[in-house]
Amino acid sequence: MYTSIVENAWYVLFRIICWAILIFLVLPIFVIVPLSFNVEPYFTFTRGMLHFQSEAYSKRWYEAFVSDAGWMLAVRNSFIVGILSTLLATALGTLAALGLNRPLPMRSMIVSLLLAPMIVPIIVLAAGTYFVFAKVGLVDSYLGLVLAHATLGLPFVVVTVLASLSNFDQGLVRAGLISGAHPTMVFRRITLPLIAPGVLSGAALAFVTSFDEAVITLFLSPSPEYYTVPRKMWSGLREQISPTILAVATTWILLSLVLMILMGVLRRQSSQRSAKPVS
Repeated sequence: MYTSIVENAWYVLFRIICWAILIFLVLPIFVIVPLSFNVEPYFTFTRGMLHFQSEAYSKRWYEAFVSDAGWMLAVRNSFIVGILSTLLATALGTLAALGLNRPLPMRSMIVSLLLAPMIVPIIVLAAGTYFVFAKVGLVDSYLGLVLAHATLGLPFVVVTVLASLSNFDQGLVRAGLISGAHPTMVFRRITLPLIAPGVLSGAALAFVTSFDEAVITLFLSPSPEYYTVPRKMWSGLREQISPTILAVATTWILLSLVLMILMGVLRRQSSQRSAKPVS
C-alpha cells in the first residue's frame, strides 16, 4: 500500500513538473500574441488589456505590417531564400544520405562534417561564412544567402533521410535492378516514394531553419534590399521599437506552428509506412 501511494504521488509530481517546464518554455512565446494587439505603442500590458476591454485591443500593428513596403520586401526575401535554400539542401542532403547509407571508408568522419553546422556555434559559422563569401563577392546577394541557409538546413535533411533509410528494405532496390530497370527509374519509382515522408520532413526543418535564421543573415545582408524578416526585426529593435515587430513575430510563430504540425504528420506517415509489411 505504501509503495502504491509513493508511485501515485510520483506520477502526479512528474506530471506537474512536465507541465511547469512546458509552460516555462512556451509562455514567453505566447505573451507576444496579446501584446501584438495592443492599441498603445508600447511593449507592455495596459490596464484595459488586463481587464479584457475591447477598446484596449487593435489590429493597427498588423495593418502597419501589411502596408509597409519594407516589411513586405523582407517577407518576399524570406520566402525566396527559404524556398531556394530548402530545395538545394533537400537535393544535396538526400543524395548525401543515400551515399552514407552504404558502407564507406571514414563514414563517421563524413557524417560529423555534414552535421557540423548543427554543432558549431552559429556566430562562428556566420563569421567564417562572411569572410569566405566576401572574398568571392557573395555578400549582399540572394545567392550568398541561399548557399548559407542551405548549409544550415543540409544536416536536418541528412538526419531525417538517414532515419527513413534505416527501415528501408534494400531488397526492393535489388529486385528492381534484377528486373532490368535503370537505377534512375528504381530510385524514382521505388526508393523515393518510400522515403518521401523523411525527405519532406527534412525539407520542412530546413525551411523553418532558413525562415528563422538571423545571425548569418546579419553578416551577409548589410543592405536593406536583402533583409529577411528576422534581420529586419533585429534592425527594428535597434533603431525604432514599434509593436509592428510583435505583429510580425506573431505571424511568424503561426507559420512555424503550421510547419511543425506538418512535420509531425509527415513523421507519423513515415513511421506507419515503414511499419507496413512489404507484400
